[in-house]
This record gives sequence, structure tokens and C-alpha cells, in this order.
Amino acid sequence: MTADGGSTTAGRGRTDQPWLVVIDMQVVFGDPGSEWFTPRFPEIVPAVRRLVDAFGDRVVYTRFIAPEKPQGSWVPYYEQWPFALVAPDHPIYEMWPEFPVGDRSVVSCDTFGKWGGELDEAIRGSREIVLAGVSTDCCVMSTALGAADAGVHVRVASDACAGVSDEDHERALSLMSLYGPLVEVASVDDILSTPPGARGSGV
Repeated sequence: MTADGGSTTAGRGRTDQPWLVVIDMQVVFGDPGSEWFTPRFPEIVPAVRRLVDAFGDRVVYTRFIAPEKPQGSWVPYYEQWPFALVAPDHPIYEMWPEFPVGDRSVVSCDTFGKWGGELDEAIRGSREIVLAGVSTDCCVMSTALGAADAGVHVRVASDACAGVSDEDHERALSLMSLYGPLVEVASVDDILSTPPGARGSGV
């Protein structure tokens, strides 16, 4: 889907090639004035861009958005963060300027984890993904574990992700590495220079 809810995925054929999933590189996490600002966000932009350029057409962006009406445990969550309870097309939920959508798919979810049928369709059923974005200790980790449970081999680009703090970033990477070989943690250099473990095919 596009940021305004329209579909941008061209073609529905399955692919065995790895896809890049860029997690939540949005204004709400990149603006220093935002209550959800991720401190290292500006520093990872070049690394994420490098991956985007390398993967070409095989890139999907995700967006975190607020639900129309929070339910269950999300009710106190948005009582704590009322600024974020706005419509999906609000400027805070737009993609960061360095990541124009163009013809790429955008999967918008009101959950931390982005794995599900819509993302599976956007990557055309590939069983290989690389994750980059924010935050390592929340949406990146939740997406990685959900995809791994579904049988997708996940590589997390450690230096193209950022956490709420450096300590949380490192803890999340350590936790995800415990899920090997389903989840692998690697640098951008390693991801671009070595083939994915499960398929043996490069970027």
C-alpha cells in the first residue's frame, strides 16, 4: 500500500530473491522535536539508503500508524502518548524525506510487528528478507521474530538500525541473534558482500 492506502505492488509472482524491508523510517522517529525521536536515526540514514540503492526494486517500506480507536492494552499506551493518536495521513507518520516511496510498496500497521499477509504479499512470498530501520528494540525486533516464525530467513542490518538507546539497541541485537539460524545479525558490508545463508544467492 502507499502512504494514502493505495496499492503500489506491481506483479504478484513469487520470487526467491531476498527483499529489503525498511522499518518505520518516518518523521515521528526522525524529527528531534518528536516525543518518539530515535537518537541515532540521522546516523543510520546513509546506511539505510545504501541498502535501498543496492536492492533496487526489491524494497518495501513500513509505517507505524495509530489505530482509529485503541483497544485493550493499547488504550493506556495512547493515554501515555496522546500526541501520536492521529490519522494515518498526519505529517508525523510520513516517510522521512530521504526515502521517497515512488513505485515501492508501503505496508502500514498499527502494531509494532509488521509481519503478516500484507508484507508477505509485498515481498512476493520471498523467504529471505533483510531488515533495517527503527527501532531495533521494538518494531525491528517484533518484525524479525514474526517473520522467522513464519519460516522467513531474516538478516538484520546492525549498523542500519537504531534503538531508543545504544544499550537497548545492543540488547535487541543480542536477543535476535539467539534465534539463529532463523535470524542473523550482520553489518551492511557483510550483507552486501555475502550471500544470504538460507538461499545462497546474493543481493
